[in-house]
Amino acid sequence: MVSVLKDIWTGLTDIIYPRVCPACDEVLGLEDRDICFTCRHTLPETDYHTFPGNPVAVHFWGKVPLTAATALYHFSKDGKVQHMLHHLKYKHRKDIGLLLGNFLAKTLKDHPVFSTCDLIVPVPLHPKKQLQRGYNQSAVIAEGIAEKTGIPVGKDILIRNTYTATQTRKGRLERWQNVDGKFILTKPKAIAEKHILLIDDVVTTGATLEACAKVLLSQPGTKVAVAAVAHAEM
Repeated sequence: MVSVLKDIWTGLTDIIYPRVCPACDEVLGLEDRDICFTCRHTLPETDYHTFPGNPVAVHFWGKVPLTAATALYHFSKDGKVQHMLHHLKYKHRKDIGLLLGNFLAKTLKDHPVFSTCDLIVPVPLHPKKQLQRGYNQSAVIAEGIAEKTGIPVGKDILIRNTYTATQTRKGRLERWQNVDGKFILTKPKAIAEKHILLIDDVVTTGATLEACAKVLLSQPGTKVAVAAVAHAEM
């Protein structure tokens, strides 16, 4: 009886406030919990986790020693992945960040390298930007990964001490200059001798992740793996 009443209530609310798929903006069916069936099965997965020399890993070659690097989806302008990340970052849809973290976790939890990580560290936002947005989208994605893998999230391990302009439309050198020296390690003992899973929403040139990884690797015995929801090629 309770289940029937719940279905009736869901149907009524969907009529008044129709739920839409964050990937394609089409109205969700009753059987769709978060994204529509079509988008769930057609999001552009990369399979980068299956080969070490993937395009994300290449960004870091000769710059910072990572144990592994991957991104779950290909990012394209006006594509489904961009729509989902836009809802997460600018429309207060934390549920989408958790969902994307859950999806990413499926490729990490049984991986021979990623599954050995001890701690998840999200790329931090400057406090001013986080206040404007309400939360750090990378931290929400990290929480989604933790839900499915059991790897704990290290909070405030890294902080961004300087407010920087958006990386959009910047080249690789400009992106690196925009983030170099902008991150501080606040809890060095918390990561010493640990394998860190560094998380971001989108990787383009890898400049932000590179800057964060170098700070984390300054601690003795620390190892770093990198994972992002999407990879955007310049």
